[in-house]
Amino acid sequence: MTITEQILAVAAGKKAVEPGELIDAAVDLVLANDITAPIAIKEFKKIGAKGVFDKNKIALIPDHFVPQKDIKAAEQCKALKEFAREHELSLYFEVGRMGVEHALLPEQGLVGPGDCIIGADSHTCTYGALGAFSTGVGSTDAAAAMATGRCWFKVPESMKFVYYGKLNKWVSGKDLILHTIGDIGVDGALYRAMEFTGEAITAMPMSGRLTMCNMAIEAGGKSGIIAPDDITMEYVKGRAKRPYVCYSSDKDSRYADVREYDCSKIEPTVACPHLPSNTKPASAMSSVSIDQVVVGSCTNGRLEDLREAAAVIKGHKVNSNVRMIVIPATQQIYKDAMNEGLLEIFINAEAVVSTPTCGPCLGGYMGILAEGERALATTNRNFVGRMGHTGSEVYLANPAVAAATAVLGRIATPDELRS
Repeated sequence: MTITEQILAVAAGKKAVEPGELIDAAVDLVLANDITAPIAIKEFKKIGAKGVFDKNKIALIPDHFVPQKDIKAAEQCKALKEFAREHELSLYFEVGRMGVEHALLPEQGLVGPGDCIIGADSHTCTYGALGAFSTGVGSTDAAAAMATGRCWFKVPESMKFVYYGKLNKWVSGKDLILHTIGDIGVDGALYRAMEFTGEAITAMPMSGRLTMCNMAIEAGGKSGIIAPDDITMEYVKGRAKRPYVCYSSDKDSRYADVREYDCSKIEPTVACPHLPSNTKPASAMSSVSIDQVVVGSCTNGRLEDLREAAAVIKGHKVNSNVRMIVIPATQQIYKDAMNEGLLEIFINAEAVVSTPTCGPCLGGYMGILAEGERALATTNRNFVGRMGHTGSEVYLANPAVAAATAVLGRIATPDELRS
């Protein structure tokens, strides 16, 4: 069996499972946020559930519209707090302790290898970077799981992606996953587990792995996953709040497809409007002017991402025609970035730094686009109207490209600032 099939077999209490099989599985964590949890809470009450299955395995994280941007957002967040109080949930994260959910849970050691995790948010697939089966579900499935601790799945087929060769300078996990989505399309891995392997993955830090698994959903994937190794163990050591089990695919595992990529040929990559699959090399995009740059989100708001952007922008100023918004993904990342002097670099460059929030990524607030405006962001989606007006445009890129773009006022590569 593949690593995904092994995890699902254990969760279902079976010796083995096969792709296409319907299973009823125990979940190790149920996640919901300030957009999806209120719906789940309503359904939870509608089915007559008297209590949650485990008060230590339900995480409610208000992160999309916080600090609360208006009355409606405040009401949404209030629903989470009241439900958490009523059921004595230990994993409720109020503003000041919260972070962008998919950065916060790994940081806090609440997800780990071998876990079966569901979240009422499509980017729950992020945790596959730790060797877990993790996937997004609807709020009604989340409600049922909050009551029962179980969820049904159709066991997905697996696709294997092999990345070999050495990464070029300024190329990271974001570029590999954008390149991959550009190759297979936004439905190229539809309801499949995307298993990332190869020497480039083995050498990749956890931050890059989390980015790649985060965007599996942008290829239609049910999940993304990377087998645990020494880098995984170093990350979870001292963090993990629960026992964990490491799995890896058997050598004779069956895959629906196997794709190989020579990383030495991959440049810093940009996804152009209005699909993550509409990719081009950043070097070919220098004619595109930009009004807003965002560094942050569950995709690229980690400390390593901020370091990368700061290294590029240090000593420069944000272009007078651009607003640059930097959003550390958690309070700990914010604190670490402050202690390292990264926030000062951004502020000296005339960027603004925000408290953790999803904010502009989904067009929530903190960076809404007007008609005709263009943004380049380290986020994960660039659909029509994603960040604001339907007449605006969003380009996706890594933090280094984002920083160079902020300085030059057009899509740029970091090397242009040093030429």
